[in-house]
Amino acid sequence: MSKPSIGFIGLGLMGSAMVTRLQSLGYPMTVVANRSRAAIDAAVERGATEVKTAREVAEASDITMLCVDTTANVEARMRGPDGVIAGLGRGKVVIDFGTSLPGSTRALGEEVAATGAQMLDSPIGRTPSHAIEGKINLMCSGDKATYDRVKPVLDDLGENVFHLGALGSGHTIKLINNFFAQCIANGMAEAFAMADVAGVDRKMVYDVIAAGPLHNGMMDFIAAYGLDGDDQKLAFSIKNAAKDVGYYAQMCEDAGFASMMSEAPLSALKAAIDQGRGEDMVPRMVDFFGTRAKG
Repeated sequence: MSKPSIGFIGLGLMGSAMVTRLQSLGYPMTVVANRSRAAIDAAVERGATEVKTAREVAEASDITMLCVDTTANVEARMRGPDGVIAGLGRGKVVIDFGTSLPGSTRALGEEVAATGAQMLDSPIGRTPSHAIEGKINLMCSGDKATYDRVKPVLDDLGENVFHLGALGSGHTIKLINNFFAQCIANGMAEAFAMADVAGVDRKMVYDVIAAGPLHNGMMDFIAAYGLDGDDQKLAFSIKNAAKDVGYYAQMCEDAGFASMMSEAPLSALKAAIDQGRGEDMVPRMVDFFGTRAKG
């Protein structure tokens, strides 16, 4: 049985890794330039077809995949005369792999459905290296029959593939996940800074916490930098973390729920961005808190 044709928009670190994985498995691929010329050239060299607009991507593809950074950029790629929606038709599928606001996803889903196509949201867990190996986590939601139809493709990309309910549920759960992750990450980063202020050893602080019920993977990612100088265990930028926690807070507000717990990590992340640290990886929040400790 022939594989469905794939169109991909957003060949950043994660997107290019996903494209590499799909091409290695023989999926026909159509791409359009977004930001990374090098990633587009590499995909074309492996056999992908490059087109000039998102509409052409959708026209050429059974499944159009987006992996872009913000809700606004998803909407820009989806709408308009050269957008994805303009190139859709009955039976086609759109999958948003980014982390977007659920309300926007549901609105786009209605516009997609009007063309006879279907939209799924499937935010990602894990890293680009996992994507190349087909071991990312996928938090998919949307029409169940459509999900079942494309699941073999999702299984080629992911080790753990979840169907989480109606369209937008994946983005909702991903934002809750990322909010909680940043509470832990920033808490651990500040704990290391406070250890320095108090004159106690960071490793001793970590060992005590890790010996009890608070031990978790996120604190280990921060410790990899705070103790060993490795910020790549969590290769996720401060800028993107702030975006996701900000989306979480907005999602809460839209639902009539005033988030209290998001205020601390969001204010810290924004302050770090104001210091010019936005492109740094989240584990380097240890340094941000350290500068505050020094006054």
